[in-house]
Amino acid sequence: MNNRLAPIILFLAASLSPALAADRNPPPEVVASIKPVHSVVAAVIAGAGVPELLMPGGASPHAYALKPSDARKLANARAVFWIGPELENVLQTPIRNLSTRARVVALGTATGVRRLPARHGGVWETDDPDHDHETGAIDGHLWLDPRNGAAMATAIAENLAAIDPSRAALYHQNAGKFRARMTTLDAELSGKLRGLETRHYLVFHDAYQYFETRYGLSPMGAVAVAPDRPVGPRRVAELRSRLEGNGVVCAFSTPEFSPRLFNALTEGTRVKTAALDDLGANIPAGPLLYETLLTRMADAASACLRP
Repeated sequence: MNNRLAPIILFLAASLSPALAADRNPPPEVVASIKPVHSVVAAVIAGAGVPELLMPGGASPHAYALKPSDARKLANARAVFWIGPELENVLQTPIRNLSTRARVVALGTATGVRRLPARHGGVWETDDPDHDHETGAIDGHLWLDPRNGAAMATAIAENLAAIDPSRAALYHQNAGKFRARMTTLDAELSGKLRGLETRHYLVFHDAYQYFETRYGLSPMGAVAVAPDRPVGPRRVAELRSRLEGNGVVCAFSTPEFSPRLFNALTEGTRVKTAALDDLGANIPAGPLLYETLLTRMADAASACLRP
């Protein structure tokens, strides 16, 4: 009897060993830079742990000032996920100072991520001709294409599996589910925005190129191309004249920028206004933020641009 049971016992022990190992090992401490990245990481790590968010709310990744608590999060991390220096440039020095214990993953260069050059020249110029996007620079707002979100999930799962092999199957399974949801979401957004290709609009901050390119939208330009530079009165006067004479039907504000300048630009015109939130400032952080963010952007764009 014992001889017949031995193979069964060995088989069960082998089958259960990965799950038992995962239960014994605490999940790795993981940090994500901005809310959209945090959301994708949270979806992939669901069931194992919850990632730490570095830049909360609508904090601009271009100018965020790290607090001591942020430094502690980075110091304790086994993995840090960010877009890369083209977006969260304030993290370059803190990330360089991390110990070799932490795996740092720049999702902007992950396999399968589509990258677009930063726009410059023409209507995308700032009012300072000497301060334009550097030639060859990459637009870092790449999460606004759901296909990039899917590629990011794959890269996140691969890196989490490398530092936490006992939960590798969970991470890859979660990433697969996320990619499937992105395929569905992409089709839904395409349907919502179909027919708006010739409706011109103005954005406050040039953060939406990936969204616009994916769904064939037609922006006229941005009020502020460089987020670290104030917008001068000459720029406002120029854009106001464009609003009144170029068939612009809508102007989109951005939560992290003061509404005063935006209101001065659009007041007294026939242009409709709405808000586009590329960071999810007013959406609770977590695994559902990413899909909610893109859905709300499509809804706002559709409502403002449709006749």
